[in-house]
Amino acid sequence: MAIKDTAVEWTVTGTTTPFTGAKTSVRTDHVVMPDGSTVSRDYQVHPGSVAVLALDEADRVLVLHQYRHPVRQKLWEIPAGLLDVPGENPLHAAQRELYEEAHVKAEDWRVLADVYTTPGGSDEAVRIFFARGLSEVDGERFEVSEEEADMELARVPVDELVRGALAGELHNNCLVVGVLALVAARAGDGLDALRPADAPWPARPFRA
Repeated sequence: MAIKDTAVEWTVTGTTTPFTGAKTSVRTDHVVMPDGSTVSRDYQVHPGSVAVLALDEADRVLVLHQYRHPVRQKLWEIPAGLLDVPGENPLHAAQRELYEEAHVKAEDWRVLADVYTTPGGSDEAVRIFFARGLSEVDGERFEVSEEEADMELARVPVDELVRGALAGELHNNCLVVGVLALVAARAGDGLDALRPADAPWPARPFRA
């Protein structure tokens, strides 16, 4: 048996949207179960996100230290952002986020992993890119505000991030998944065998 997620959709008899925010909303679906009963399922409707694990020539990952109010912590993260435009090419969004948050560009882009962050309570899908061949971007830095105004930038060795993830000291899902996927790719077929940056993404179809 192939271990592969499959697309399926159970019957929905009704839907309401009790909350609509600036970027996300909450939806309530009435879903028919296999035994014929109908239950309510509440979940966050999310536009989707991209994240970038950017690796420099010294085997360090570019990370950001940013305050996240829902968990009341400053988390170490990799550059990431929302897919603000429906149908937006995720590679273009990732390149924009790397520029805006770190003022860096990359020559080589590949797909590292595609994940659903919390599929029991949100439809958020994230594509984590792998980027290498880093260089600074010329010109003025992108103007930041709110939480990003307090953001710190660092480059941390891969081994140190792996240690922190396994020790329970690092918690951001894109950072943890990205770093462990990087190590797994190296131990497997190698980084050159990763999917191309324009690989299909059924969770968030995009224009070429």
